[in-house]
Amino acid sequence: MASSSPIFRFAPSPNGRLHLGHAYSALMNERLAKRLGGTLLLRIEDIDLARCRPEFEQGIRDDLAWLGIGFKPQVRRQSLHFDDYRRALDRLDAMGLVYPCFCSRQEVKDDVRRCEAEAGKRWPRDPDGAPLYPGTCRSLGEAELRRRREAGEPHVLRLAMDRALARAAGERLSYRLFDEAGEERDIRVDPARWGDVVLARKDVPTSYHLSVVVDDALQNVSHVVRGKDLEAATDIHLLLQHLLGLAVPRYHFHRLLSDETGQKLAKSRLSRALADLRAEGVTPEAIRQQLGFT
Repeated sequence: MASSSPIFRFAPSPNGRLHLGHAYSALMNERLAKRLGGTLLLRIEDIDLARCRPEFEQGIRDDLAWLGIGFKPQVRRQSLHFDDYRRALDRLDAMGLVYPCFCSRQEVKDDVRRCEAEAGKRWPRDPDGAPLYPGTCRSLGEAELRRRREAGEPHVLRLAMDRALARAAGERLSYRLFDEAGEERDIRVDPARWGDVVLARKDVPTSYHLSVVVDDALQNVSHVVRGKDLEAATDIHLLLQHLLGLAVPRYHFHRLLSDETGQKLAKSRLSRALADLRAEGVTPEAIRQQLGFT
C-alpha cells in the first residue's frame, strides 16, 4: 500500500567514491523531502557485481553520515533483489516484447558502419550519442534462437521498441515535472529515440532502466530527484512503468556540477572525492554552504 506522505530516494552505486556532485544530489533530495514533509530512503544500486565493492559502499555510508543526511533506517541493496527484476523481465517477455541479441559490441559497431555505408548518411543516435541498435537479431527465427541459446552463446535481452510502443498505444506517456517552488507541469516522452534498449545481460540479469523502475514501485517512491543527465532516460522508464502497470512518480532534474575545466564531475574522471575533502579538514557545514544548502 502506498504511503500518504511523499517518499524520496538517493540511490548511488558503490563503484567508486562520492564527489561533490553526489553531495549536491543527496542534499537536494534532503531539502525537497523536508519541504514536502516526506521521507528519504537510501538505495544501493549495485547490480554491476564486477565493479561494485564493499569498501565503496561503506564509503558512501561514511560520506552521507558526515554530511548529516538522515535516511529511513532500512536500506535496499539491489544485488539482493535480482528475483524482483527477473519477474518483471518475464512479464515483458510473456507480452512478446523482449528478444535475445547475440551481437557483440564490435559486431554492433560493424553493422552500424554497414548501414551507414548503404544509406549514405549517419545512422541515428540515441540521446546519449550512441548509435541505435540496427536490429540485426530481430529477424532470427525461433529455431535459430533456440539453437543459439541452447549452445550457450552470450547474449543480451533487448526491448522490442516498436512492439512495446504498439502495446502502450493510447496511453499518455507523460510525467509530472516539479520544481523547487512546488510548481508542476506535464512532460511528454519519446521512448522511440532510444531504440531497442538492453534490459538484461548474461553477467548482469537486469539493467539500470529495469531495476530502477521496479525498485521505485516496490519502495513506493513518489518523487524522484536526480541529475539532468538522466532526464532523457526517463523516456524509457515511463514506457516500462506503463507496460508493467507501475505507478509513475513525479520527477525533478537538478543541475550538474562541473570542475574548473567545465567538465561534469564524474567517478570515471576521478573527480575529487568527499573523503579526501573530509581528510583535509573540510567541514560538512562548509560543503553545504558551498553547494547552496545552508
